[in-house]
Amino acid sequence: MGDDARLQDILTHLDQGLEAGLERLVRFLRIPSISTDPAHAGDVRAAADWLATDLRELGFEVTVHDTPGHPMVTARSQPGRARSLLFYGHYDVQPVDPLDLWDRPPFDPIIEETPQGRVIRARGASDDKGQLMTFVEAFRAWKAVHGTLPSDLILLFEGEEESGSPSLRPFLCAHAEELRASLAVICDTGRHADGRPAITTQLRGLVGQEVVIDAADRDLHSGSFGGLAANPIMVLAQALAALKDDQGRVTLPGFYDGVEDLAPELARDWQALGFDATEFLGRVGLSTPIGEAGRTPLEMMWNRPTAEINGIAGGYAGDGFKTVLPAQARAKVSFRLTGTQDSEAVRAAFQDHVRRFLPADCRASFHDHGASPASVMDISDPAFGLAKEALGQEWGQDAAYIGAGGSIPIAGDFKQILGMDSMLIGFARDDDRIHSPNEKYDVESYAKGARSWARILTALR
Repeated sequence: MGDDARLQDILTHLDQGLEAGLERLVRFLRIPSISTDPAHAGDVRAAADWLATDLRELGFEVTVHDTPGHPMVTARSQPGRARSLLFYGHYDVQPVDPLDLWDRPPFDPIIEETPQGRVIRARGASDDKGQLMTFVEAFRAWKAVHGTLPSDLILLFEGEEESGSPSLRPFLCAHAEELRASLAVICDTGRHADGRPAITTQLRGLVGQEVVIDAADRDLHSGSFGGLAANPIMVLAQALAALKDDQGRVTLPGFYDGVEDLAPELARDWQALGFDATEFLGRVGLSTPIGEAGRTPLEMMWNRPTAEINGIAGGYAGDGFKTVLPAQARAKVSFRLTGTQDSEAVRAAFQDHVRRFLPADCRASFHDHGASPASVMDISDPAFGLAKEALGQEWGQDAAYIGAGGSIPIAGDFKQILGMDSMLIGFARDDDRIHSPNEKYDVESYAKGARSWARILTALR
């Protein structure tokens, strides 16, 4: 039997087994695997064990690894001569608060009819249990048709993604040889806003920094000391205002080292998306794009670095009025990185920038809040073109290469520690309400997601 015929048999098997697949997902979603809450540590372990049992029944060689936090689940199929692939997802979920905003208990899943079609309603339905199970359902159907699993598969399912993945990097370092593959596949992303399938090929990195400026040893009366004593809020405001010039460019020396212009192929894909910045901003009560002059809105969101002030505090901000010069001011600032920008160099440049604004009586201290590099995938790898074509065949419209303004640190970890690129393909929708009450995942996303992986696996074998 040829590959095309076998693929059609796999797709038919997935269609016929959809309701059984949804029942499996419902059982998985009933487990309240909230990784941030110590009270649910046993539930996180139960979710790991549930996955391990399901994968063993399919024929994978499975290990549940203890970590200082929650377990890592790894699985392998038999070696062969196919291209090795590492599939990554996470089985932990976000907390459910505020509980009173849920229409039904968050761990009592339901398949619900809506005007837009059937949805799976539960915490974790979209982020990331439903996405993860599109992998597993594709493997299940493949085995049913072929009699064996696809060869050379490695699965890594994490239980700490929603709590910052503290055990992940040490685990990758300790198990690098057994996890390394030719390409990683990550399912924790979504379709483009207009519903077309997408492959995320670049992610911005992140630097988080808090700065605290101290001056006098107490708040001062502005009538007695104003005009004479240093005001740390004024000092901080001057330093923050000077982070950008009137063209929207960041002024830190060396900030743009490693930043590259958008590749022509990606520029064409992004232009074809027809992104309407005015409509996008209108959803949040805004209307006019601002930012780096001469750049398109999608470039600014996906391919250019940023400096943003996330919060400022100091002095008196309560009801009424209090005329003081504050003793202290603080701000939290974040930088989104692109290309090969060096996160620690950016951090150091920001700290030097603040120090240049300090008068003699002010002192600055800094508190780091994490750093991760940008991830840029090599789309010249034939796997990207094959996956893009397979997605187009399944969804009936051309798939797009897109960027992401946020950060998915695991992609950078795979590159840094395991030396491999990642292909980020997921089927979530913008309205899935991840991290919010009433989270859902479209049944279409679940069904066509599994079918998409069957097509991609066939194309890459």
